[in-house]
Amino acid sequence: MQGKVAIVTGGAKGMGYHFAAALAAQGAKVVIQDLAGGEAAAARLRAEGASVAHVDGDISAEADVAHMAAHALDQFGGIDILVNNAAIFTTLLPQAFESLSVAEWDRIMAVNVRGPFLASRAVIAPMRRAGGGRIVNIASTVAYSGLPLFVHYTASKGAVVSMTRAMARELAEANILVNAIAPGYTITDGVRGNPEQRNALGPIGMARRALKREQVPQDLVGALLFLCGEASSFITGQTLAVDGGGVMN
Repeated sequence: MQGKVAIVTGGAKGMGYHFAAALAAQGAKVVIQDLAGGEAAAARLRAEGASVAHVDGDISAEADVAHMAAHALDQFGGIDILVNNAAIFTTLLPQAFESLSVAEWDRIMAVNVRGPFLASRAVIAPMRRAGGGRIVNIASTVAYSGLPLFVHYTASKGAVVSMTRAMARELAEANILVNAIAPGYTITDGVRGNPEQRNALGPIGMARRALKREQVPQDLVGALLFLCGEASSFITGQTLAVDGGGVMN
């Protein structure tokens, strides 16, 4: 990753922070994008010797995303890697399908689907100029298993999986590889702060997976580095399930 420039959306906390830290540790120059908290996260990594910038913004807002890409170019001169991590999940509570409002449905789709679309679209031109790039979308194994009481979230992650495939075919001619990681139920700080969700989903995740322990963000770092590195240079359009064997394809 030495000298590569990576953007991690939703990178101030949770899985996103671990992704940003892992890329920085491999020598990448990292831009952390988030609604808030990016400055503190970037400062923490800079204190460890990393080259890290931050940009605040709403990943579902076109102007904010354009600013994100421009900031990365201004700070580091290019964009080689995009990790589409920003999503709404840890604040969600179980909700029956028939009680979902249109406003709630649209809110999830705006961040979880429009966000990766906007971010990917914003980085295509600099990646083309550089002769290629890597886009890693963060999906979820709920796209395969289905998750009752979280239909809006499940639908949004199914869209991410399908979008990954279509983008991979369209962008292959530019040597832009597009893949996805599908985590299982991952215990982040946000999840710890939502006991109702954790009590509902934690036992389901544990029962489904072959490896009987809780999943943590560090479990996803290896897959991310693989998909961003040279070892995966002939892989595109794939969604890699990293969930302890809950989903087996």
